Amino acid sequence: MEKNRENLIHLHHCRGIGWKSIFRILQHDPTLSSIYNYPTTFYEKILPLTKNQMKNFLNDLHSLSIQSMLKQYSNNNVGIITIFDKEYPRLLKQIYDPPWVLYTSGDKALLNSEKLLSVVGSRTPTGLSRQSMSKVLVPLIRQNWVLVSGLARGIDTMAHKLAIDHNGKTIAVIAGGLHHIYPLENKELATTITQHHILISEYPPFTKPEKWQFPMRNRIISGLAQGTMVVEAKERSGSLITADQALNQGREVFAIPGSILEQSCVGTNKLIQSGAKLVLNSEDILSEFQPFS
Repeated sequence: MEKNRENLIHLHHCRGIGWKSIFRILQHDPTLSSIYNYPTTFYEKILPLTKNQMKNFLNDLHSLSIQSMLKQYSNNNVGIITIFDKEYPRLLKQIYDPPWVLYTSGDKALLNSEKLLSVVGSRTPTGLSRQSMSKVLVPLIRQNWVLVSGLARGIDTMAHKLAIDHNGKTIAVIAGGLHHIYPLENKELATTITQHHILISEYPPFTKPEKWQFPMRNRIISGLAQGTMVVEAKERSGSLITADQALNQGREVFAIPGSILEQSCVGTNKLIQSGAKLVLNSEDILSEFQPFS
């Protein structure tokens, strides 16, 4: 089992391949026990890669020393959870495209908490959002609900800080690797989260954040939790992508209504119009999760 796990981590570090390529390799070799023995033609047949991608992949597959990498991570207190591991977040495992590997810094037990709620919203929220969030979330935090968000400016930052300020727990899911905190102004917040909560990423620690990784990490934010609450969102917004992911994953979607005069609330209000549950207080969320409340 340990070897299969290491092989998956090794694949995860190979340039040229992504989630789908690893999925195809797993379909042919579910334990990954033969990945170093297959001829080049095998990979050329099953992976839809360009010549350059294939070259990078094969080069890393046969030259990267996964042992020294794992030692380096261990020395830097980077935890690794693979989809083969018992501690892999059980709710996340149920989604269509779960991350093969999670890199962690902090308390791994939080990932399998009984009560998890994702909170997303605008990076430039109006002043009322903080009050609305306090009204809805503080009672949940006091009942041991763990808040999941993405460490972005605005609502994400407010959600993490609310949990911290009220002696609750929080999970931050970032784009890019653990050694590249974005935005930089949240570096101190990220440090606090690694010390008392948990910071996670599906990318190896030295990966720099790129634009395409942000919508990808949204499926993890929604996938970790029983439900997702959108606080404030424009008509076209990353928060709505997260809400959409939550719906596709069969999870609850909540939204705090906003002023019809504010552009930053159009997306949230339309979300309610299309079926998200309108939230006025914590009870509106708890009533959907009776066994937990």
